Amino acid sequence: MKATALTREALARPQDWPKGYKLPSFDILAMEKATAQAPTWLHIGAGNIFRIFIAGLQQDLLEAGYIDKGIVVYESYDEDIIPASFTPYDNLTLAVTLNADGSVDKEVIASVADAFGADLPKLTDVIVKPSLQLISFTITEKGYAANNICTTPTQAKTAMEQVTAGLYARFQAGSPPMALVAMDNFAENGTKVAEAVETIARAWQISDDFIKYAQSQSYPWTMIDKITPQPSKSVAEILEKDGFTSTQITQTPKNTTVASFVNAEKPQYLVIEDNFPNGRPPLEKSLGKGVYFTDRETVRKADQMKVCACLNPLHTVLGVCGVLLGYPTISACMQDKRLVAFINHAAEEAMPTVANPGIINPQEFLREVVTQRFPNPFIPDTPERINQDASQKIPVRFGETLKARAAVGLDIQNLEAIPRFIALWLRYRLAMNDTGNPMEPSPDPKLPESVKSMNAHDLHPILSDKNIFGVDLYDVGLGDKVTAIFAELIKPGAVNQLLTQWYGV
Repeated sequence: MKATALTREALARPQDWPKGYKLPSFDILAMEKATAQAPTWLHIGAGNIFRIFIAGLQQDLLEAGYIDKGIVVYESYDEDIIPASFTPYDNLTLAVTLNADGSVDKEVIASVADAFGADLPKLTDVIVKPSLQLISFTITEKGYAANNICTTPTQAKTAMEQVTAGLYARFQAGSPPMALVAMDNFAENGTKVAEAVETIARAWQISDDFIKYAQSQSYPWTMIDKITPQPSKSVAEILEKDGFTSTQITQTPKNTTVASFVNAEKPQYLVIEDNFPNGRPPLEKSLGKGVYFTDRETVRKADQMKVCACLNPLHTVLGVCGVLLGYPTISACMQDKRLVAFINHAAEEAMPTVANPGIINPQEFLREVVTQRFPNPFIPDTPERINQDASQKIPVRFGETLKARAAVGLDIQNLEAIPRFIALWLRYRLAMNDTGNPMEPSPDPKLPESVKSMNAHDLHPILSDKNIFGVDLYDVGLGDKVTAIFAELIKPGAVNQLLTQWYGV
């Protein structure tokens, strides 16, 4: 067995690659040349979901001959990602799909035509090109903030400032409007991009015509879904046994974990509002890859289905309980029948507020999540990862359900799973696991001060804060219930005891 590294040189020797590795068949150099001359797709955010999902979709189109151009990717936040995980591997990625039956699919993704960061002039040169059809983003929700705005386009530092600076140059060049497409996991994400761009454009006070040009871009809403954990040592060991040598896992100074490979589950969904004034890639031709072009209302329904009912809140329940109980992975959590009953109960409380988007059946989506995706023992996803930035997720994942139930007259006071989760999250914030030993909660930079300095004997300031839970829990009749549950959770062993009491099977 010959050793194989992830390089263009190695791709020229397909006979040396281990059996089962799918290699690109299109002309990579020709793709790069065509892209440099007339780029059509710029992506901001060189993270793992981009590399395995979004770049993978473009790869399918290149392989099928539907297009001849790749994606230009720009990293706006972590300057070490490109030199650590793109440059050494000639902008290639090994996509490792971990199937629920234990099989592993391995494909070299070569659809990235160029990758760079910290170069505003080069970024602007790409954005100015009239051929550019879209700029997509995976920069996390906080990346779309428009705070402390710089004074001129030449001083742009944040992703939104840099893109707006590029739009100004595009405006000056007379290039046509295009689509700016957020592919991050939060509701009405296109509106967030539109608001950020317009806020920055107004702050610069360039001209009313530029503001109108910024408004003339399209800002489609999307829903994206694919569980993509950090690169795993266990996956690296699988690859090493194959003879694949590019298995180094690196953590950047900004705590981004990267490697030449990305490991993820197989299921994936991308629902996009079809609003592209300068054209778009035919992603719907990536058959079987979970891409749906539709209208804005359908995107909203699909997003609400996933984020508020069928996946994200259930993930959050498992994340909090998993850390308190010491489970190493999400799949290990799913071996606890009490937790399976818990998340099913949480889904039951949320499902009456879900509107069927039509393109995806909510019950089938939920069934796939609970019976296939979460229990997949080959996905090295951890409760700690799920708990990152939890305080920013809770008002959406649970508060929106409470508001939706109130809006249609459904009972709230007799809910059980949601108040139990809220009490468990507050118990988790005490930084002590169920055995009574200290544990470190996952990073949560925007955690409200009232939770940081929580008085375990007076939860009223927390439970009445609409910013934390989306609603005043006392106003909807759950404040006292959460307080009572929390009081029972304090002593060591109480989490285990109450889970058995609630969901013992």
